[in-house]
Amino acid sequence: MPAARIFDELGEDYETGFRRLPEQHAALGWLAGRLMPGDRVLDIGSGTGRPVAERLAGLGCRVTGIDVSPRMIDVATRHVPSASFLLCDVRGFNALAGTFAAVCAFFPLLQMTRDELDETLVRIAAWLRPGGAFAMATVPGDYSETDTEWMGRPLRMSSYTEPEYRRRLAETGLDVVHTSLTRYEPDLPTAAPEDHLFAYAVKRRE
Repeated sequence: MPAARIFDELGEDYETGFRRLPEQHAALGWLAGRLMPGDRVLDIGSGTGRPVAERLAGLGCRVTGIDVSPRMIDVATRHVPSASFLLCDVRGFNALAGTFAAVCAFFPLLQMTRDELDETLVRIAAWLRPGGAFAMATVPGDYSETDTEWMGRPLRMSSYTEPEYRRRLAETGLDVVHTSLTRYEPDLPTAAPEDHLFAYAVKRRE
């Protein structure tokens, strides 16, 4: 099932199911310590706008959120009017090199091929300014276009293990400064417990 359809159907139920993610709130705290008012931030897969865009816009950052779901864009625009939200797939998004002080990608990289995932990581690194911060989360594992079920819906996913993500991020010019592997149980009856990888990285200065 395409990601746009999945998240159009979920709407604000997604926020309900994943609002308790302590590692995501910790990642936002790490970003907050590196950002200044006026810094530009890209939130890939911005969802309902909460908590990511809301927290970073509250710091005075200029937040751009992108998502493939029209419903999520509508909800996020209502929740965080101080941010800008675009209906866009990251694979079709373009920005000048060094545009952003930080990029967030909390779980939007799963529904693509590994080639697309690798290309997206390279492009994210290019969008960051030197010293810029990248915070991401995914479901880790040796998956390549693997069919599964997520929240009662069919999903085809690709991912890497934690060591392989470390290696690939380093190859893009990002220094990984933190990773964590946890297990989370969403607050929805249709959602099963899942493993999470959170990673923080910083773009090398030339």
